This record gives sequence, C-alpha cells and structure tokens, in this order.
Amino acid sequence: MQMDETDRRILRYWLAEPAMDRAALALRAGVTPATLWRRIERLRESGVLRAETAAIDWRALGYAVEVSLRFTLDKTDPRAFDQFIAAAREVPEVIGIETFLGRVDVRLNVIARDMGHWAQVYRERILALPHIAEVEALMLVSTIKDSGGLPL
Repeated sequence: MQMDETDRRILRYWLAEPAMDRAALALRAGVTPATLWRRIERLRESGVLRAETAAIDWRALGYAVEVSLRFTLDKTDPRAFDQFIAAAREVPEVIGIETFLGRVDVRLNVIARDMGHWAQVYRERILALPHIAEVEALMLVSTIKDSGGLPL
C-alpha cells in the first residue's frame, strides 16, 4: 500500500496517544472525521493496521518477573517445531512467542509473580516442553524503550 503524508500523520498521532478519541485524532491530523474513518478503513483493509489492542502493564497486575527464553530445538523429529509451539501456547505465563532463523529457533516471553513462581513455571512447564536441545534465560531488568512506533 502506498501511504501519503496524511496517513503517516494519522498513524503518528494515533501511536503517540492510542486512547485519543477519533474526533480529536481527526482534528490533530488535519482531516475531517469522515476522511479519518475512510483512511483508517483503508489502512485496515491493506493490512497496515492489524488490530487495536490494550497495552497491559503486567507489573501493575502483580507480575514482577519477566524472562525472555531463547530455545534451540532438537529438530531430528520433523514435527518438533510444531509440537514445541503448540505446547508453549498452552502455558498461561507465556505472553509472547517468536520464531527465528539462525542458531535460536524460538523465543518465549514469560511472566511470573515472583522468583518462586518463576522457578515453579520454569521447572514444571517450560522444561516439560518437547524437543528442547538448548535453552537460555534472560531476566528483564528494565525496559528502556517500548514505543512500538515507527519513524513516520
């Protein structure tokens, strides 16, 4: 899809303030509400806008620990990848699953209430996932930038 400066302006303001109501967004972007609606629909239909989501602060809900796990899978079984992903989706504490090309096959983002809960999740759920050849845990210390934005 070819985006023009008006589309970029709409996305830029919307990313900066996702809770902004549509009338205010139209005003800030310099378009009428009807034009804003048409452009947002066009961005959705073209796949630029995938979804509108809520950003949840897991710490505010009592999840103080976040860990990124990098897995290399034992791919001697041709179904290893699919079986691992299916099993990982069933772990409630897994909030993100990403696949990679390279030495690391999969990354899971996992949350836990505290270190005791983390140890339990790791021992009982993570290490029980199928086809693990290697796992590396990276404990999140702080998030420096999490804008989700693009240089529009």
